Order: sequence, then structure tokens, then C-alpha cells
Amino acid sequence: MGTALVYHEDMTATRLLWDDPECEIERPERLTAALDRLRQRGLEQRCLRLSAREASEEELGLVHSPEYVSLVRETQVLGKEELQALSGQFDAIYFHPSTFHCARLAAGAGLQLVDAVLTGAVQNGLALVRPPGHHGQRAAANGFCVFNNVAIAAAHAKQKHGLHRILVVDWDVHHGQGIQYLFEDDPSVLYFSWHRYEHGRFWPFLRESDADAVGRGQGLGFTVNLPWNQVGMGNADYVAAFLHLLLPLAFEFDPELVLVSAGFDSAIGDPEGQMQATPECFAHLTQLLQVLAGGRVCAVLEGGYHLESLAESVCMTVQTLLGDPAPPLSGPMAPCQSALESIQSARAAQAPHWKSLQQQDVTAVPMSPSSHSPEGRPPPLLPGGPVCKAAASAPSSLLDQPCLCPAPSVRTAVALTTPDITLVLPPDVIQQEASALREETEAWARPHESLAREEALTALGKLLYLLDGMLDGQVNSGIAATPASAAAATLDVAVRRGLSHGAQRLLCVALGQLDRPPDLAHDGSLWLNIRGKEAAALSMFHVSTPLPVMTGGFLSCILGLVLPLAYGFQPDLVLVALGPGHGLQGPHAALLAAMLRGLAGGRVLALLEENSTPQLAGILARVLNGEAPPSLGPSSVASPEDVQALMYLRGQLEPQWKMLQCHPHLVA
Repeated sequence: MGTALVYHEDMTATRLLWDDPECEIERPERLTAALDRLRQRGLEQRCLRLSAREASEEELGLVHSPEYVSLVRETQVLGKEELQALSGQFDAIYFHPSTFHCARLAAGAGLQLVDAVLTGAVQNGLALVRPPGHHGQRAAANGFCVFNNVAIAAAHAKQKHGLHRILVVDWDVHHGQGIQYLFEDDPSVLYFSWHRYEHGRFWPFLRESDADAVGRGQGLGFTVNLPWNQVGMGNADYVAAFLHLLLPLAFEFDPELVLVSAGFDSAIGDPEGQMQATPECFAHLTQLLQVLAGGRVCAVLEGGYHLESLAESVCMTVQTLLGDPAPPLSGPMAPCQSALESIQSARAAQAPHWKSLQQQDVTAVPMSPSSHSPEGRPPPLLPGGPVCKAAASAPSSLLDQPCLCPAPSVRTAVALTTPDITLVLPPDVIQQEASALREETEAWARPHESLAREEALTALGKLLYLLDGMLDGQVNSGIAATPASAAAATLDVAVRRGLSHGAQRLLCVALGQLDRPPDLAHDGSLWLNIRGKEAAALSMFHVSTPLPVMTGGFLSCILGLVLPLAYGFQPDLVLVALGPGHGLQGPHAALLAAMLRGLAGGRVLALLEENSTPQLAGILARVLNGEAPPSLGPSSVASPEDVQALMYLRGQLEPQWKMLQCHPHLVA
């Protein structure tokens, strides 16, 4: 249905009128730099452009007091000295004669985006706004924020659209305490925030930013704080936080809408965050969120003060919302000790409130020593404090040369033995008719007796042609069919062909009766069989696990085993094979394909049995093409057997695959 981009040039009007080193980084160029880069990349042109409207005072009153709205309204007629004096009454705030207009536009942009998504006009979108909002409180401006844009949007979605479950993901590097205060007793809003904390020594210096602040009253468990106690957190740390903390809770919560407080001061190069996550990481985070709420994701700009890092990160987010595959992540995928401490502390704090965590070992671990005292404001963090990874404050060559892969001419292709007229595909997904040369196909088939039949040879020829197109960069993802009797042999050929024709690291996720060929070398491939007879780590590159019987167990398997292994392996080609007896229902298969699409630049080939239903091929084609998978509904708990299998495999594999780790004591 498309992606909305909401913006208004008037939001560049407000600016600092006096010297204030703390506030000078919040400047109009933040918006113009991001918008200019979107235009240069051709991304703005692909979006539905919406001009932001002003939020009404009634809409502002959904979360703010009438007295506070009146106070901000009156700034329109104040002089410079009066504005400076009023600004001094708040923490890290400046007012300008245009502030009221700009702040109403910022709030209105979020409302427009939510309305467009919830009425079906678009699938998702981004609101490019300033001033930001997530620090804004009921009766106080705070931290550059005047009106709480995302909180107003959440309240509006509840009031106007009747939503009952809204997930707010705040990936800004500062704690969005304004959102937390407004919804901390509300079980209809699940608020997740990661933030630089430094044991309370980083702004806003709040005890309630720590992991043990989990909400109150009926909202217990619906506030999730992940405090980063060191700078330098990178791609692996952010992805681990999503896989091991946010997403298990989000699937159990089953949101109807995802709102993102999209602050990019958590990206590399930003002077506020001093983190190491590259812009590509935000493409992966966005893609992981798109599997929730039917893909209804509304991102609203918050912070981000390094203009180059901000512009690149915004582009990565928008191109992912548009359905483009996420570029591969760079660097080693191993969370640091401090990140694991924080993740496990948050998991332990949340475990009493979430069934998905209660079945796992989430005992709290002692945090690194600190002098933090809950009483009073701790001393400010001095330069040169604890760092998770080296050179945290310096932009890297990864930012200077962002990983932008040219888009293939065909995003998704379907290669069936005989075209099915009942197969319903998106208009830009093609049905491939061509095949590899007959002589070449026969040569690959020769070692396999099951590929001697004509129908198996025909299917193999189409698969080889499709696979070559993917390896050559002409096609991004694809679906191929094979007779059930030839499924194992066809998969064997696909793996060997991929490895011999350019794939350096091939991930094979095989479901059903598809055993790994005994003579296949471990070099370059990771084989994960789901629906094996028992949980077994035959080697670090050959893992087998039974297919979980409950949806909760399936989700735990994907989030706790499949994706950590996949992100640790960093494949450049993914094969997903649904073989005989795979036992996977369409929505579950779609979720698996959608989440694996974040790997390998979206280069995913799904292999199906020829007698699979057209509905299965259609749903897989849609998710590989960038659409959201259907919701699985409220998550059931995993069976004891599924939990036991998962915990056993994690224990066996964690020493080799660091992305599996949740416990800091396991770090060497």
C-alpha cells in the first residue's frame, strides 16, 4: 500500500536565538540534511508525500495540560529576552516565536501518519519533524522537546481508532522519560526504550531510567528500559537487544500498531550517543519491526545531531519501509560484555510479567561496579569514560562509505514447474519461464537418481536459472518448486551450485525430511534443520532441532536460535527449504521467510514441494517482496519439550556463536 513521508518546511523555522552550547545542536539543518539525502537517493519520490498539518489544541490536550499548551502558545509574542528567561525554567530547552507553530506541526505530522496507516491509505511511513517529542511531559518542555509527538499519536490511535495494543519503540540514545511518565500505568501501551545511562550519570540523570523501572499499577511490565552503561554499543548489541528482549515481549503483546521514536543519535558519529551502530543497522531494526502489527509501522524523528549519520540512517529506515532489503551488516557480530549485562538485567526485571521470559533462565546478574546512588543526581560522566568498543566517538569509514547495494532489476521471481493460474502474486513479482541449459542441468542432476525423471529435471533447470539470476544480482529473491521425491536432491544441488558460483557463506534452513548430505563440506555453509528427530549440535555448522508444536515455541526457536545463528554467520545467500512433512502452516512459513529476509541483503531462495498450495507460494512471494507477514495472533507459551530443546542447543552453541548469548558470564 506504500509508504508515507510527512514533512513541512515551516518546521525549519524555530532556531536558537542566543548562545547555549547545550542546545545549539538542535538546528534546522537536521531536517534539511535528511530530506536532501532522501531526494538524492530517489526515496522521497517513491513515497506518498504528505504535508504536515498543525495538531489542534484539543489533540495536544490528549497528553498535555491546558495550562502548559497556553504557556507555549504565548511564546509567539515574546521577545528574545523573555524567551530566554522562560527557556531557563526548563531543562535543555529553547523557545522561539515559531516554536508553537513548529511544535503543532510536529505533533500533527505524527497524527497524519497514524491516520494514513490505520485507514489503509499507506502501509507505513516516517514523519520528519522538529522539535522532537519523547522528553515532553504533561506540563513541561524538556530536552529540546515541546509536545510529545509520539505520545499524542498513541493516545490519538486509542481514542479515534479504538486500538487496544500499541507498541512504542524508542531507539533514541536518550531515555524518553516523557513517554514513560505518560503511559507507565497503561497496559494498552508497551513502551520500550534503550538509552545511554552510565549508571545514572548521563542525561537525564534519572533513577527511573534503569531496568527495574517496569511501570506501575495496571501498567506493570509495560515499561521496558534497557540502560546502556557504556558507550560504543554497535550493530551486534542492538540486534541482540531486539532478538533477546524486545521481540519476545512484542510478539506476546501482539500490537495493532508500532510507533517508533526514531532518534538517530544512537548511530555512529553522533556526539551525544558516542555509539558505533552503522546506518545499515537501522534498516535491520526497521525490518524486524515490520513483522509486527501487519507491518503497520509509524516512525517519527526524534534526535540525531551528526548530519551525515542522521541523513544516512533516515535513508536506511525509509528504504526498508518501502520494502527494499536491508543491506548486510558490517563488523563482527558479538555483543559486548556490558551490553549482555544490560540485556540480562532487563530480562530479569521483566520476567515476572511476561510468559515468554518466564520459561527461560533470566536470573539477574551483578552489574559492573558503579558509584550510582538512587538519591540525588550522580556526578556527570567525564570524557574518556567506559567504552564497549574502541573509537566510539569517531565516525568510521563505514559511515563515509555507506553500504548501499544497487537494487536488482527484479525484486522477486517465482519459478514453478507449470504456471498456476490460481496463484495470486503482487504485480511486480514475475513468474519465471526460462530454464538453465539442458546439458548443464543434466550434469548437476547426474549424481542423484531422484533427479532422473523429466519433471524433476525441468524443475531443477528452472531453479538453476533462478539461482544464477540471484547470484548475478539480477533477481533479489525467489521461489522454486520441486517434486517431493526430489526435494532432498534438489536442495543438495542448490547448496553446491550456490557455493561454487559466488556465495561465500550459505545458510540453509531446511524443514521436514531434508537431512544434510554427509559429504557436504562445512566450509562456507551453515545447515539448520527444523523438524529433526532430536535437538543436536552435530557441529557448529550443523544444527538440528524438532519443530516446535506451539506458536510460542516456534517464535522462541526463531528469535532464540535461528536468527542469532544467522546474524552471527552473516550469510550472503539464504536457502529456505520446505520439504516432505515440514508441518509448517502458511503464516508461520511467511514469518520465517520475512525474518530471514533481513540477512544476505534479502537474497533468499525458498524451495517448495511441487504439490504445495498456491496460497503458500503466494504468501511467501509477498513477504519476500517486502510485504508484512500475517499476524500469528496472541502468542501461546512454548511446551516444556520445546524449551528444553532450545536451552540445550543454546548451551551447546553459545561458546561458538556469540549472538546466542544473553548471559554476560559466558563471554570469554
